[in-house]
Parts: sequence; structure tokens; C-alpha cells
Amino acid sequence: MNTARHASERLMSWPSLIADRAACGAELGLRTATQQIVHFHGDHEADVHLTRAMIARIRPALLGSSALRLRAGSGWVTVRLDTGSDIDLLATLVSAALQATGDPYPGDDLAPDHCTRTGRPFVCS
Repeated sequence: MNTARHASERLMSWPSLIADRAACGAELGLRTATQQIVHFHGDHEADVHLTRAMIARIRPALLGSSALRLRAGSGWVTVRLDTGSDIDLLATLVSAALQATGDPYPGDDLAPDHCTRTGRPFVCS
């Protein structure tokens, strides 16, 4: 079962998201009119751009999920999509990401924030 495909189909029905090729080269990404929100790597992973500020605010909750991987200094979170509940988690994070794009104080995101596929190690602390 390709859970990433199921997740992308669910999210593509959201009116605020536009399907587009991801800036990192992933075949499918979803964006707002101004920025990329989520993109899919393979059949079982998605990266969600929550912003560094949002990750800092909800970090304890993120660390409590074995389906999530965080990378130090990044505003992106990787979601491992193995089950339907992982797809639900992804949808919740995408909703949070959409709220973060409207943050009037996005100062933490002035520096470039690239996809998690840059070769830097993931950390969970």
C-alpha cells in the first residue's frame, strides 16, 4: 500500500493547497500561493514545513511520536507514513503548517530552510 499516495490525495482536496513539483526534486509537493508546505519522498515519507518557530513551540509533542524525525535547525519535519493514523498525523501537521505561514512574526524563517534531504543527520533531542 502506497500511504504517501493516499496522503497526497487527501491533502490535494484541501482548497488552500496547490500540487506542484517540490523544490528539492521530489516529484510531488503541495504549496500555498507563497510557499511549499509538504512534499513526498517515496511511498512512505513526507516532509512538512512547520517553520523553526512552530517546531520550537511544539517540540515536546513532536518528540513523543515515533513516526516523526526532526533535524537540528530545520523548519521541516519528516513523517513516516506506515498507517492510517500516520496519515492523520500528517494532515494535522499540514494544518499547523498552514497556520504557521500566516504567522506575523516569521523572523526565525529568514534563513534558507531546505528539505530534509540535504545529507545532514536527523536528531530527536
